[in-house]
Amino acid sequence: MSFVQILEFDTKRAGEVETLMNEWRTQTKSTRTVKREVVAKHHSRPDHYVAIVEFGSLEEAQRNSKLPETDRFNAQMTKLCDGPIEFSDYDVISDKS
Repeated sequence: MSFVQILEFDTKRAGEVETLMNEWRTQTKSTRTVKREVVAKHHSRPDHYVAIVEFGSLEEAQRNSKLPETDRFNAQMTKLCDGPIEFSDYDVISDKS
């Protein structure tokens, strides 16, 4: 069963966040377990974002979380955000794409 993690965060440093995400993707090209990710900016709250990250399973998400590059990413991401990052975890029960 697929697994989705949703991150919600506020930042005025969106360009730096995007750079950080691209660096993480490059560093983890052969080790990450992310199947798909979507980053979206809130329409009426300009500094609010969500990242929807899909994995093949909860176990794959856990493996991805244990990567040292992910630890470094999280530490830097926290510094770029205005407040805490909210994480929500979901089991996918239907996917009609």
